Amino acid sequence: MTTAMARVPDSLRGQIVTPGDRRYAQLRSTYTTSASPAAVLLPKTTAQVVDALRYAREQRLPIAVRSGGHGFSGASSNNGGVVIDLSMLNRVQILDERAGLVRIEAGARWANVAKALAPYGLVVSSGDYGGVGVGGLATGGGVGWLVRAHGLTIDRVRAVEVVLADGTLVRADAAHEPELFWLVRGAGAGAGIVVAFEIEAAEQRNVGVAQLVVEAHPDGRTIREWTSYLAQAPRELSAAAVVYAEGRSVLMSITAVVAAESLRRARPAVEPLLAIGKVLEHRTDLLPYPTLVPTAHLHPNVGQQRGTTTNGLFTGLDDAGARAVTRAVTGPGRAVVQLRSLGGAVNNVAPDATAYSHRHQNTMVVASVFPPQGAGALDAAWRAVGARADGAYVNFESRPDPAAFARIYPGETGARVRRLWKRYDPDGVFRSALLTGQPNRSGQPTRAGQPARAGQPSRSGQSARSGQPHRRRR
Repeated sequence: MTTAMARVPDSLRGQIVTPGDRRYAQLRSTYTTSASPAAVLLPKTTAQVVDALRYAREQRLPIAVRSGGHGFSGASSNNGGVVIDLSMLNRVQILDERAGLVRIEAGARWANVAKALAPYGLVVSSGDYGGVGVGGLATGGGVGWLVRAHGLTIDRVRAVEVVLADGTLVRADAAHEPELFWLVRGAGAGAGIVVAFEIEAAEQRNVGVAQLVVEAHPDGRTIREWTSYLAQAPRELSAAAVVYAEGRSVLMSITAVVAAESLRRARPAVEPLLAIGKVLEHRTDLLPYPTLVPTAHLHPNVGQQRGTTTNGLFTGLDDAGARAVTRAVTGPGRAVVQLRSLGGAVNNVAPDATAYSHRHQNTMVVASVFPPQGAGALDAAWRAVGARADGAYVNFESRPDPAAFARIYPGETGARVRRLWKRYDPDGVFRSALLTGQPNRSGQPTRAGQPARAGQPSRSGQSARSGQPHRRRR
């Protein structure tokens, strides 16, 4: 049923897309979820974001905010509501070349950011896929190809510009609105609409990139040795490994990235990975950083990668934990598992410095299943692994609910996140499904401090994704 929309403000004329518009098919959905919103608004400026938010609230409909649309939960679109799509706010500006300070708008994609910064010899570690939007990733964390060398994306953020639920535009940094600045770095989706970030980029032109395929031992020792080495490897090395079943074998497809400007420096860091299992393929190259997040990734999101995903953070994986990961891949659920390296520069940051408090773990394990398998298969595959996890990461959870909130924002961090979400969004316009277990479909403010009524949450918040594992294509 089509929802009647009120007259759009003059400032947004031509920037509202409704069913029947030829643009609608490419704007309605997210990467993981097909959706049918009543309207998609495409603001081009911060002032238009304010107008779009005011208009969306007046419609008394669900509100979703989208930067890139790669969020696992599908929260960057909705059915029957209004989507504020930030893709037209995509400028990348050098503020101070010597200091590496850049201003990046939330709707930019990381492929375009890498391309824009490359002439200056600058990089921002930012997930592993060029099509991901800046806004979702840079408010959730950002586990990128240079994470151990340069930290999470949020660790390099120096200021943010945020449109709060009441339409107020606020610039927050360590000295001005420090509580909002703390919140946005790790729990930004419930704070407001972040429209721009000032980020301290790192100097880097080229990186060493090793691609390996290793046959993993069925008892888990290969996975344990991978995690053990990455935990104590030179921090210039960051790596990801996709673990999957191939017939009766378990294979690990490893991408190892070294923050080095020469192969002579890169190769020694990668060398120990060649000893963790039988190497089936291997090559190491020196590549420009944008090669890792190429513009070839810039595609529309039309619900093309359905699946269910969860994750856990680990200080280490002992023999039993590594066997559990292997069984998740080989068991009836046949999950696809991705290992991501943490530690290094990530763990130099104090746990209470940002809303991402997980500063002692060294490995992230992400598990996904794809149709026809569903949530039940994932739960069965993940149970033994998840029981050993010590925390979780918001950008790799496709089923946000209060239990996930407790893993993602544990203890005092969670209490502070709740407090600040309520302070900056007292009416619950951006109320997260992490609090309610379901989106706020009323599109109306809920009473401050109270959850939305069942069946009436707001499916809102900027899409969050970093390093999303993809189905292996044969």
